[in-house]
Amino acid sequence: MAYYAVGYTFTPDRRHLRVRPAHREYLADLAERGGIALCGPPASDTGGLLIFRAGSEAQVRELVDGDPYMREGVIDGVRVEEWNPVIGSLIGHLDGGPRRPRPATMRLRSTGNPIAGLDDMTDPQLADLLAHVREHSPFYRDLYAGLPGDVADLSALPLIDHTAYWGAHGIERSDLLTGPHQDGIVFKTGGTTGAPRVSVYTRDEWRAMARCFGGGLPAAGVRAGDRVANLFYAGELYSSFVFTLNAFQEAPVPVVQLPIGGAAPLDFTIEALRDFRATVISAPPTSLCRLARQVAETVGTLPQVRLALFAGEAFYGDQLALMAAAFPNARVRSIGYASVDAGILAGPVADEPDTRVHEVFGTDKVIELLDPESGEPITEEGRAGRVIATDLVRRLMPVIRYPVGDIAEWVDYPRRRFRLLGRSEEGARVGVVTVYLEDLRAMAARADRQGAVGDLQVVLRHREAKDELLLRVAGPARSADFERELLAVLDETRPMFGAEARKGNIHPLAFEWVGPDGLDINPRTGKLIRLVDQRAN
Repeated sequence: MAYYAVGYTFTPDRRHLRVRPAHREYLADLAERGGIALCGPPASDTGGLLIFRAGSEAQVRELVDGDPYMREGVIDGVRVEEWNPVIGSLIGHLDGGPRRPRPATMRLRSTGNPIAGLDDMTDPQLADLLAHVREHSPFYRDLYAGLPGDVADLSALPLIDHTAYWGAHGIERSDLLTGPHQDGIVFKTGGTTGAPRVSVYTRDEWRAMARCFGGGLPAAGVRAGDRVANLFYAGELYSSFVFTLNAFQEAPVPVVQLPIGGAAPLDFTIEALRDFRATVISAPPTSLCRLARQVAETVGTLPQVRLALFAGEAFYGDQLALMAAAFPNARVRSIGYASVDAGILAGPVADEPDTRVHEVFGTDKVIELLDPESGEPITEEGRAGRVIATDLVRRLMPVIRYPVGDIAEWVDYPRRRFRLLGRSEEGARVGVVTVYLEDLRAMAARADRQGAVGDLQVVLRHREAKDELLLRVAGPARSADFERELLAVLDETRPMFGAEARKGNIHPLAFEWVGPDGLDINPRTGKLIRLVDQRAN
């Protein structure tokens, strides 16, 4: 996000006076959502000066075009320029804008690990969070027991171990939370039927997340007046539908929402898109492709849809071809990068053709890329690393150096822009379903009653416009009993996988039996690669 100065002059007929109430209502709404930092007319009342906070000049011009002053034709000329606040008494009030230099004595004590988002983060800000979790969270108190009491360097902290993190947090009892959850919302974030994983947020945390995420929607291509069909899944403690609705409610541009949902029959969805003239559709890629096939087979095309927003999965070339056939005028864009457990992480970059590229949200969200083998921090562009997230303002269920489960590379480190490349070894994302590797190995152990399995490797593939999870099994010979038993255990403990396969959104679980040398290993270390994501290729 950057600041942009907008100056304009009124037409000499003074017609702007009758439009002013609507103009100020429009700006007040933008200001409430963080899109306006400062605005007002000169004493002569011959024009106006506005300071916008936005992702691009194109986004600002779109906001200006939505102003009642512009729509009513009372503005004579407009000038837009990126603005860099440097000195002045108001600087401290410009929250979230371009980073400003601070005294060197106030910088984090560094151990040589530059971290995106902490370039100028002061000791007190991180130290306050660490003091809070050490005092109120038994999990973090134990995790940091061997560290100095005044540590304020993120790179000195250990990475979160997923098994320990989720083992400390249950529905009835949690050693992770810093206090009772008495106000807010609860969501499911994977796990199994016997051991579900849930993330909790306070009301203020959820509202702030929705507002921040909503602020990035214009960079994704959302315009004033869009009619947005929310086709994400709702209910059963899933977050995507609710969060998308809340984020659009906080968008800095006015839109009309169509809360259709992902479970609606496709014929109803298509009819609603036509009846309400939807211009934007938002859903996971598998749902968008399923809809595209139905559109092509029934009504041919929906040309009024100009933007398709996706989240939760990657979009591939064969899927883009399906979308182009059904929605010929639609651009396919990422709505943003987030997860239920780690929270919001990054937003889309305006006018960026690669939908995998995102920019970290503000200075409260910290992203590190670490070498998968050495753990060394990565700052150079084009080098792949594990995505590690820290949220400096989430305090009830803290997220500090949490492996998100993705691999990415920096494309512009100073501007905190990165490209997502695929999954790391924490979990396998297949369509909209996440299967954590430790859960899958536990299922395999339960199914292997005859000792037929030597070792396992998870392979993610993409074919025929759908994701596929292949389990590569090292063993002396194929065991049909093991395959049959594992499919039954998977359906019992992670029923969403089988449900998505039966809908045709993903391929069923596949097996490949190999000898002891048939599993991929890291050529540098000789270690087994637990997850091989072939989709990035």
